[in-house]
Amino acid sequence: METDGGAGNVVRNKKLILKDYINGFPKESDLHLTTESIELKVPQGSNAVLVKVLYLSIDPYQYIRSTKIEKPGYFSSYSPGSVMASYGVGRVFESGHSDFQKGDLVWGTTGWEEYSLITEPETLFKIQHSDVPLSYYLGVLGMPGLTAYVGFYEFCAPKKGETVFISSAFGAVGQLVGQLAKLMGCYVVGSAGSPEKVDLLKNKLGFDEAFNYKEEKNLDDTLKRHFPEGIDICFDNVGGKMLDAVLLNMKLNGRIAHCGMISQYTLDEPEGIKNMMNIIYKRLRLEGFVVTDYYHLFPKFLDFMLPCIREGKIVYVEDISEALESCPAALVGLFKSSNLGKKVVIVATE
Repeated sequence: METDGGAGNVVRNKKLILKDYINGFPKESDLHLTTESIELKVPQGSNAVLVKVLYLSIDPYQYIRSTKIEKPGYFSSYSPGSVMASYGVGRVFESGHSDFQKGDLVWGTTGWEEYSLITEPETLFKIQHSDVPLSYYLGVLGMPGLTAYVGFYEFCAPKKGETVFISSAFGAVGQLVGQLAKLMGCYVVGSAGSPEKVDLLKNKLGFDEAFNYKEEKNLDDTLKRHFPEGIDICFDNVGGKMLDAVLLNMKLNGRIAHCGMISQYTLDEPEGIKNMMNIIYKRLRLEGFVVTDYYHLFPKFLDFMLPCIREGKIVYVEDISEALESCPAALVGLFKSSNLGKKVVIVATE
């Protein structure tokens, strides 16, 4: 960010633009870094909030929104030529909304840019607790954390001693679900995409077992090896072949919560599921959910999660890059399974 000319309230604002709709696997060249002059001022009479962006979250849904969605539902496409957006943490520079004052720390939807004008301030949350890393509000204390909390407690209804399988277990959500399950006294196994992630799941996050799905020739056999008596709960972020194998290994009255299917996002044609009859025979309950439907639970979630972090009951692994320019590589890295934990980009430091 550079000051432009002699006007103290006009700056050069870097931002990342979507060039065109993405087809197939994402590439760094799908995004374009540009700079434009902006006035650091909220339009007169507006209730908008101008935020200096400090951290940006990198999540798989940004890829979905970068493709051409023919029938928009929950997600709509970013328009080619528009600024990419995601959850971010920032400090209020100027506000036209009574709930936010200059200097407030906030998290919510921001642009991939140095300064972001938030025209829908109802999407912002004021940060009241700054004794934890601010980046946590993009992970363990933000959307991924609430996703884990809602999916596990509200949908999976866990009981002590149950068996739990988590796909994409070292991701932003999965690493938390596993720790919540261990706090409940469950037996927990996770899958991940590298030996290093498997080691961290077992030796840092406390999973009972973990495996590298890339090294397994038969996922059905793999799950039977880890769950000889079957799976009570599956928290699925992957879908596809992994879900098909899970259906074969669920116990009677098992529960499966779905919050993502990262294996399917970049495919031209989604993979079919062959073992659906198990849903009937085993009386399974499968349920998909969208976390924004449960933002009303956020205060309850914070009351639970903050003490867990402060007391060391929950640990959180982040993969942090620096500078706005690193966002394209960070997004591509999600689909190469190259990130170690929740992917965050530092845009600015104070």
